Amino acid sequence: MPLLEIKNLQVEFGSGAHAARAVDGVSLSLEAGKTLCLVGESGSGKSVTALSIAKLVPSPPARYVGGEILIEGRDVLKMSSRELRDIRGGLVSYVFQEPGASLNPVFRIGAQIKESLKYHRPAAANDAEVIRLLKLVGIPAPESRLRNYPHELSGGMQQRVMIAMALASQPKLLVADEPTTALDVTIQAQIIELLGDLRKQLGMAVLLITHNLGIVGDLADDVAVMYAGQIVEHGPVREVLQRPLHPYTQALIQSVPDLEAEVERLTAIPGTVPLLGSFPSGCRFHPRCPKAQASCSTQAPELASVKAGRRVRCPLCDSLLEPQTVSHRA
Repeated sequence: MPLLEIKNLQVEFGSGAHAARAVDGVSLSLEAGKTLCLVGESGSGKSVTALSIAKLVPSPPARYVGGEILIEGRDVLKMSSRELRDIRGGLVSYVFQEPGASLNPVFRIGAQIKESLKYHRPAAANDAEVIRLLKLVGIPAPESRLRNYPHELSGGMQQRVMIAMALASQPKLLVADEPTTALDVTIQAQIIELLGDLRKQLGMAVLLITHNLGIVGDLADDVAVMYAGQIVEHGPVREVLQRPLHPYTQALIQSVPDLEAEVERLTAIPGTVPLLGSFPSGCRFHPRCPKAQASCSTQAPELASVKAGRRVRCPLCDSLLEPQTVSHRA
């Protein structure tokens, strides 16, 4: 049984004629000890999907109108408030982007980590455990760092503190929502490497949310590509990176800068992700798709299995099997 299984999840904002579906029929699964990357541009519905796992999207304004979110076989959408408190930060922990906005600026980082320990593991709420967690995430001289305020740490160190707080409850699933945003390239690589090492060391599952396909090959087992509230491609990470089937996935890979190639202009995807509530008819990517046909504007494709472990939301994928490899990433 998967640790996490999302079945046909549907999340709306608004009601009646003004309802807008931010997550539309998303189905995903994640085994214990594995990593799944959910990739897509901003506005694709990735964060709403991730927050829904612990029912953290406030309702209202959101409405969970369909589907199931099963964690160890239990449906989160049917849990009581008490049951939800037990899994939030306990069974499932989150690491968010921009750690400087998540850490409380008036409390020392040791106190903030200890607060998480008091709720989930009160017997371990002491300086020794805080120091162990700081060591675990690679913070040097943790004995002195626990007395630092957040502003005294760099962005990369702040993110390590956030990861330490998330690990305080010894979760089975770590959800990392754009954890490398606003960090420089070197620190991004360090954070991704740290997440990979922690997954192996602690045996937990990781759901990584990102808009950058360039970083997923170093960490993920599987990747799901999301666009306009729907999964458009899903499969093993190396297969998806080396042989993308959906035009959107191909465009995302082509837009990853290749430091070994000499190009005058970087590749970009034309247009923007459609606004919530203004999704086009038919295939939602067709206004931006260079391979769109007339039928794409009227016929909404289903997410179909094209081979073992590969699902694609494009009826033209058989004619789009053009090998595209990002060798330095995959």
